[in-house]
Amino acid sequence: MAAMTLVEDFCPVPDIARTDMDAAVESARAAVGLPVGARVVAAMSGGVDSTVVAALLRKAGYDVVGVTLQLYDHGAALKKKGACCAGQDIHDARLAADMIGIPHYVLDYESRFKDAVIDQFADSYLKGQTPVPCIRCNQTVKFRDLLDVARDLGAEAMATGHYVRRAVAGNRSQMRKAIDHSRDQSYFLFATTQDQLDYLRFPLADLEKPQVRGVAAELGLKIAAKPDSQDICFVPSGDYRTLIDRLRPQGREAGDIVHMDGRVLGRHAGITDYTIGQRRGLNVAVGEPLFVTRLEPETRRVIVGPREALLTASLTLEETNWLGDEATIVEAAEATIPVLARVRSTRQPSPARLALIDGDIRVVFDEGEEGVAPGQACALYDSTDAERVLGGGFIRDTTAVVV
Repeated sequence: MAAMTLVEDFCPVPDIARTDMDAAVESARAAVGLPVGARVVAAMSGGVDSTVVAALLRKAGYDVVGVTLQLYDHGAALKKKGACCAGQDIHDARLAADMIGIPHYVLDYESRFKDAVIDQFADSYLKGQTPVPCIRCNQTVKFRDLLDVARDLGAEAMATGHYVRRAVAGNRSQMRKAIDHSRDQSYFLFATTQDQLDYLRFPLADLEKPQVRGVAAELGLKIAAKPDSQDICFVPSGDYRTLIDRLRPQGREAGDIVHMDGRVLGRHAGITDYTIGQRRGLNVAVGEPLFVTRLEPETRRVIVGPREALLTASLTLEETNWLGDEATIVEAAEATIPVLARVRSTRQPSPARLALIDGDIRVVFDEGEEGVAPGQACALYDSTDAERVLGGGFIRDTTAVVV
């Protein structure tokens, strides 16, 4: 086992051998797949992962340009470690770029981030949905707007610190899971389009997180032991309900808590306090464990029931993206191809099949699936190659297993 060092008493950093450093550089060069000297934009958040990407690419001989996005800026975020794209992280990215020896630009995307991510986050809760803001951020601000900037800078590719793999098969790029499954971020990147994937590079695909910290320390980067980002980046306190109340006060309207059999069990102070599958904080007692099974924003009703009522037979996808071999996801659904469907980042994919029902793209599970909530993402993987991402979509609605 490699020796471990503590840097600034934050996170343990393993010592790495010279051969490991050389392998990391070669791995980065293979991930980029462009001639040495080509210009590559490195998206630098100020964390260890994206900083190591920039440093490895520079060491591999590429013409690297670092770009950092200022996405929000409020007092609490500036003082909390692990809140990405706030003031301290921009400072860290700038210092790292200077040490690596690459040009660095900071782009003010606060307005775009608010419109595309924060407002959508708040609106989703008003609709009784459970949003995934990290996916929206990747889908819009980072992988749409930032890619345009990279092209304007004359870059042949843009590299990020995400733990996911890009592979080329024939004339198409595939998205695959990273070697470190505990860090794999493919669920959060399902919405990456084919055109975007052709341009993106992920140099950390073959590294595990301790190796990345070891590389950072070996290169003398001060962020080697910096803690990872936690919580939702624009809610540094972790109290997202306070943010929603401020942005959408109409969500703070009282309503009934109703058992699925029709009994009114109590009252609630606002539908935005609840998400599908929630058990704690219901403040009702009927002698059996109850879970939130449905939210009705129009009537402000919170529907509760037993755990088995959470079992989902199928779901409808909207805002879909397709990276599979079929021309479109509609074609794949018409062929009812088998897939592995992942409805939350913390759950393993479950066997299912795509179907086209009344013009809707549906995912039909082989067995009932828990933890399915409108607004969440459903990432799809190849049933014969679980490492390959086929795309996915956002969950519009669900059909329950009859219990």
